[in-house]
Amino acid sequence: MDKLFIAAIKEETIGLNYFNHTGVGKINATYNTLRLINVHKPKIIINYGTAGAINTKLKGIVECTKFYQRDMDVRGLDFELGETPFDNIREIATSENGFSCGTGDSFVNRKINMKVDVVDMEAYAIAKVCKLENIKFKCFKYISDNADHNANLDWNENLILGAKTFQKYMNDSSF
Repeated sequence: MDKLFIAAIKEETIGLNYFNHTGVGKINATYNTLRLINVHKPKIIINYGTAGAINTKLKGIVECTKFYQRDMDVRGLDFELGETPFDNIREIATSENGFSCGTGDSFVNRKINMKVDVVDMEAYAIAKVCKLENIKFKCFKYISDNADHNANLDWNENLILGAKTFQKYMNDSSF
């Protein structure tokens, strides 16, 4: 298999039957991405999912190419927010073009202390697995909300629209 499409949950990919699902959060994404790699042996992993916009100018589908852990917080030991102690991978960049994504195990509905364009709960984990396994990684996020006090309502309302928009994006793209 050349391409492996993965998303966190089925609710994000309604009508997109070619997707595999990892579950929510970094641990589920890591474990299930590795499991899917072992089964399918892909050359490229394409991740699609929803994201909250910190950069509120963003709308629709965006390609994320820089990934950070937004909830790794060891500042009390003089590390920077997002930096994992004793790990030389802080940022994962697949291209200079694109947007930045902060991944964490929390749903964002208020201001965060990290400068990223969007927030999600799986992309950093999937990107890191791909980097360590030498698999090409592409990540597309549908802006479902503005990571604010209405985020949970907006996210629920935009799940199906996001899947439809992603399918149109894929139909119009060259890969």
